[in-house]
Amino acid sequence: GDTAGCTFCHTSPEERCSTCHQRHQFNPAVARKSEQCKTCHWGKDHRDWEAYDISIHGTVYQVNKWDPTQFDMSKKLAGADYVGPTCQYCHMRGGHHIVQRLSTVYTSMGMSNADRGAPLWKEKRDTWVSVCDDCHSPRFARENLQAMDEACKDAGLKYTETFKVAENLMLDGMGEPMPKDLAPDWSGQH
Repeated sequence: GDTAGCTFCHTSPEERCSTCHQRHQFNPAVARKSEQCKTCHWGKDHRDWEAYDISIHGTVYQVNKWDPTQFDMSKKLAGADYVGPTCQYCHMRGGHHIVQRLSTVYTSMGMSNADRGAPLWKEKRDTWVSVCDDCHSPRFARENLQAMDEACKDAGLKYTETFKVAENLMLDGMGEPMPKDLAPDWSGQH
C-alpha cells in the first residue's frame, strides 16, 4: 500500500523520467499534457487534478486541448503560447524539470499553510504572482492568493468544528451512527 500510494511518486520523481514521460512512448508532447499529472495528483488525498479540472484554467484546457492552434504540445514550454495554463506551464515554467520549485504554498487540506506572514510565504507568493503575471495583473494574482488564504482559514475553522461535534457525540454515547437493531447485518438483511 505504501509503495503504490506514496513511494511511487514521492521518491525523487525528478530523477525518474518515467514519472512524467510515458515509459513506452517517451514523447515530450505527451508529458506536457495536464493528464500526465493526474496519474498521481488526484483522489481524496491529492485533489489537485479535480481542483484544476473544475477551475476556469482547467475548463479552458478541456475545451481546447484537441486544437493545436490553442495548445501546441509539440513546442517546448519555454516557447509555448497556450490559450490557458496547463499544470506544466505553471509548475514547470520555462521548461525546467524541478516541479516542486513552483509548488504552491497550500497542501491538499491547506489549513496549516494559510499565510501567517512567514518570509517563505512571501517569497513563494512573489514567485506565484510572477507566474500569474504572464496572463493576469499582479494585483489580480495577489487578491486571489488572499482569497485562498481566507478560504483556508474558514475551512480550518469548519474542520476543527466538525471534529469537536464528532468528539461531543462520542462523549455523549452517540458515536455509533446507526443503532444495532436498525443496522443491516452481513447478509444485507434488516
